[in-house]
Amino acid sequence: MATSGIENSGKVEGRIKNATLIAGPTASGKSALALKLAEREGGVIVNADSMQVYGVLDVLTARPSADDLSRARHFLYGHVSPAVGYSTGNWLRDVSVLADSGLFDEKPPIFVGGTGLYFRALAEGISQMPDIPKDIRDRWRWRLNEEGAPRLHRLLMRVDTEVAMRLKASDGQRIVRALEVLEASGRSILKWQADRGHPTIDPGTARFIVIEPERPLLIERIDARFDRMIESGALDEVREITAMRLAPDLPAMKAIGVRELAAAIAGEMSFDEAIERAKIATRQYSKRQSTWFRNQFGPEWQRIGGEAGGKPGADEL
Repeated sequence: MATSGIENSGKVEGRIKNATLIAGPTASGKSALALKLAEREGGVIVNADSMQVYGVLDVLTARPSADDLSRARHFLYGHVSPAVGYSTGNWLRDVSVLADSGLFDEKPPIFVGGTGLYFRALAEGISQMPDIPKDIRDRWRWRLNEEGAPRLHRLLMRVDTEVAMRLKASDGQRIVRALEVLEASGRSILKWQADRGHPTIDPGTARFIVIEPERPLLIERIDARFDRMIESGALDEVREITAMRLAPDLPAMKAIGVRELAAAIAGEMSFDEAIERAKIATRQYSKRQSTWFRNQFGPEWQRIGGEAGGKPGADEL
């Protein structure tokens, strides 16, 4: 059932006025649409994709090209080290920093990406989490690397059973997050999550757009784009991030294509097989995204398809 937290936000107005939100599955053409609108309306583009925040993976996460960057100002792309985790709360704080700078006072922001939770946080608010001292954060991440997620999950089961029951034993990042919040604040992460924040954007002046391309056309675009990624240096990026010897459960290491291409580089499978597996994983991911947008976005979202070639046009708006 589609939901809309916008109605639930009451009369609270977010500080960012006249924002445009463009959501859509991967390879749907949302970045191209954002660029057209930015040029037409004099706006700035703000990344709302949880993988495009990480450095190193320029090609593999389909970040804007040098030509795109020359046509409009872009923010929150590639500004996070792949060696750290980055949450929805981190992203929303970075958006707030941009707003505080006055950037959006004269340049309307266009938020574009495929991470539904980012859009929800913008429009509905997010629970405020406690600050975690660096020594606590570092210690739990060290224990995760040394002991593994299943062991820490058993520990979490003892100290916060309700949270542990909701998490998979393999979900190291969320397990560690729950443990560090509990230690730093003495309060379960569920209690913090129950305290809703306020919207960052003003829903009354915002424009909400979700792209819904035809499935066969989207699959064609996904496959063609991944082939272009290989031609444009995706393998070099995987070699670089693999050389960093990062924990495999860090978000950046879960970017589609990293695991598959790393296995091919190591000789564990052929490059053709790795590429096909990455394409299949991308198709599956796009389907999950489309399902999420369909079920979670309410009637305030304008749903548009694509023109010939699969790219939505600004003239649809």
